[in-house]
Amino acid sequence: MALNLALVGKKSLALSHSYTWRDAVLYALGVGARMPTELDYLYEASGPKVIPTFAVVPSFTTLVNVCSQLGANLMMIVHGEQKVIQHRPIPPNGTFQTVAEVTGIYDKGKGALVVVEARTTDEKGEPVFDNVFSIFVRGAGGFGGERGPEALVADVPTDRAPDFSVTERTSAEQAALYRLSGDLNPLHVSASFAKMAGFERPILHGLCTYGYACRAVLHSVCGSDPARFRSFAARFSGTVFPGDELTTQGWQTAPGSYVVRVVTQEGKVVLSNSIAEVAS
Repeated sequence: MALNLALVGKKSLALSHSYTWRDAVLYALGVGARMPTELDYLYEASGPKVIPTFAVVPSFTTLVNVCSQLGANLMMIVHGEQKVIQHRPIPPNGTFQTVAEVTGIYDKGKGALVVVEARTTDEKGEPVFDNVFSIFVRGAGGFGGERGPEALVADVPTDRAPDFSVTERTSAEQAALYRLSGDLNPLHVSASFAKMAGFERPILHGLCTYGYACRAVLHSVCGSDPARFRSFAARFSGTVFPGDELTTQGWQTAPGSYVVRVVTQEGKVVLSNSIAEVAS
């Protein structure tokens, strides 16, 4: 089935999303926040503070809408890369408007790369955060289109230890908890669906691993202050199963800039080519 290339350059209608502190706390729990060290992210009397990668939640439906309009087999779509750019700390409740645009559909030979940029504003029209979703459609390449920009390359330094390293174990229920923030794909909870997709059992959402990594950056180099978080770009490069152990490592390569990598207990890299930008 041919992809709908006419989507390129078209902006979506504004999508409204309202949330409360309960949604922010549910997201924090979904990406591994724990008591008592992260009470400020889990208790409404503390705000609560909002983990910056919560930005994917109000914008996620825009990505789902694009996927439904692509004309692709949804079983062949994988989330390849993600970037969140935070303009200011996300409030614990509010109503946002998100407008998305497919900025490119690129021919990668064996598949197609679809890049979606989504800008989210508050009720006053002021920007809060942007998302860049990159999805890969397996088997949809070869249509003669442009190859597009080269992928982000952010190799970790091999001559020194990381400047920070945080190890946490996900729970067996992690995917079931994370999906309550909006990604209801049965791949993450249904054994039969996972087998149909080629996995031995349900897998953890890539955006859940992304949230774990954000928390590690937040607490390791931002002093647990979301106002210091600027952006986080990452590539999903491996499969994580609920119950796996995740180690997030970061190397400072410039003032306020860190190359980040996440590995499992087996040493398998599952988040790579990642750069976090923070305020000094």
